[in-house]
Amino acid sequence: MSEIVAKSAYDVVIIGAGIAGMTAAALLSRSGLSVCVVEKEPHAGGYLAGFRRKNFRFDSAIHWLNQCGEKGIVTRVFQFIGEDRPKPKPLDRIYRNKAEHLDYVLTSNPEDLKAQLIKDFPHEKAGIEKFFGAAKKIARTWDLYAENFRAAETMSVLDKVSNGMKKLNFIRPLIRYIWYHGEEGVTKGLNLFFKDPELHRYWASEHDLLSCLFPIAWAYIGDYQLPPQGGSQVFIEWLTHVTEFYRNDIVYGATVQSILLEDNVCKGVVFERKGKVHTVKSKQVIAACDVEMLYERLLPTDLIPQSLKDNLKSAELYSSAVAISLALDCPTEDLGFTEELIMIQAEGISRAEHDSGDPYKTAISIIPPSLRDKSLAPEGKGTLTVYSSAYIDYKNYWGCEVDATGNYVRTDAYYKIKEEFANIILDRIEERLKVDLRSHIMFMDVASPITHWRYSYNRGGSIMGARPGRANMEAKIAHYQTPVKNLILGGHWADLGGGVPIAVKSAANAALIVLKTQKTEAFKAFAQYADGKIDHKKAHETGAFEAYDNSWVQRKTPAEEQKEKRNKKD
Repeated sequence: MSEIVAKSAYDVVIIGAGIAGMTAAALLSRSGLSVCVVEKEPHAGGYLAGFRRKNFRFDSAIHWLNQCGEKGIVTRVFQFIGEDRPKPKPLDRIYRNKAEHLDYVLTSNPEDLKAQLIKDFPHEKAGIEKFFGAAKKIARTWDLYAENFRAAETMSVLDKVSNGMKKLNFIRPLIRYIWYHGEEGVTKGLNLFFKDPELHRYWASEHDLLSCLFPIAWAYIGDYQLPPQGGSQVFIEWLTHVTEFYRNDIVYGATVQSILLEDNVCKGVVFERKGKVHTVKSKQVIAACDVEMLYERLLPTDLIPQSLKDNLKSAELYSSAVAISLALDCPTEDLGFTEELIMIQAEGISRAEHDSGDPYKTAISIIPPSLRDKSLAPEGKGTLTVYSSAYIDYKNYWGCEVDATGNYVRTDAYYKIKEEFANIILDRIEERLKVDLRSHIMFMDVASPITHWRYSYNRGGSIMGARPGRANMEAKIAHYQTPVKNLILGGHWADLGGGVPIAVKSAANAALIVLKTQKTEAFKAFAQYADGKIDHKKAHETGAFEAYDNSWVQRKTPAEEQKEKRNKKD
């Protein structure tokens, strides 16, 4: 960790030490560029940081991982950085839909789910076969996605033609289904296959037809993974190690005040740390942070077109959430849980109400991190993480006061409302699963949309960014090149979608844009690798990248440290 910046100028400054910022930092470090990462929190990680309480480690961000298998985007980018990368394991039991009258589990063999649905709905056999067949067709082209992650800003005209053909092959199985979204749209889309409303209930909380098909498609190709042992934060530990291996700087507790401009060209950043203001110059800046904050707070008001700012304000974002982290006095499996995510849905409500933020109606996801990874909890103990959609304006902004600068000031009412919300969610879990959960809770932590906003500044506390979809595409919400020269977007705001794969994909593209300007040979080699034309070893043999000794050693979790100390005493 750098207390202050070691230099007054770098090749690149990166705002934000989340998974996107740190991936870009590691890639550019390996490319031989000088990098400074500026992070307002006292640690790296963003949504993957997790937290520690009483020898429990809470991996608070991950439902499951995609694109971390052998051919996935995350694996391909991380493999390029180093062979010592954390390695996720396959997830077998993926998703359990526990509705009032439905109870089905999607596993790594989706044929089992298909057989169960046919058994329960024999009159819809043909449609169920057709539906799973459509998912399988999507699965067959999914490898093309990992070889088609370069952004248009990184391509020549010839590249755009070549990659356009790949993209066409990838989206061809999707085209028929892409238009079915919303309450009526999903119903019409499912009616293409089967019309029984009881069968439709399995997908009662999905907002578009592709969201119904994709999970099964991913299951067919084994594209579900568990976080690596130690939790998703070990990705951050590793990327931090790589960045610091090349003697580059990560400055924590540093709040960016403004983008440094000369003749409206980005020349670095100005940040405050411990009451002191620092100016750091750079050839380019990657903003792996909230885009609205960047445009509204860090740049002069007249530098960004108002139409772009208006589009961002009206963009369709992923909701925020209430995340409840539970420490249990027994192993999670003792309460009947297995490794899959459990989804609890209310009956007889609209699709929108499943995502409404009403604690009595919103869909609930339950994940058993310590069952999946025993290193996360002390021996004989367990953890559960519970998510439900929530919005920042719930009960007058969760009882917060809003100050003159737009910040949310937490009050006694805030903590009371959080507790009330969490208790409603826990009541629903106990009722639906017939489990005595509360008597086993040692302590719990509740994060609200206010919490997520404080850590990210994302509008409304959105936990991922802008949703894929026609409206956001037409409004050109996703973009890498900003209206300010040498200022590049990274992270979830550079591309549509959410989760680790989009963050890593965006980081790789932001790094490519930098390399295209600053280190041509490295750009050419990494672009060829991204397009699947050469492997990572061939790319490194070009001499365009610095050597790396694969020296990362994973730190023990708090529970592992506790066990080691106890063994030494014995």
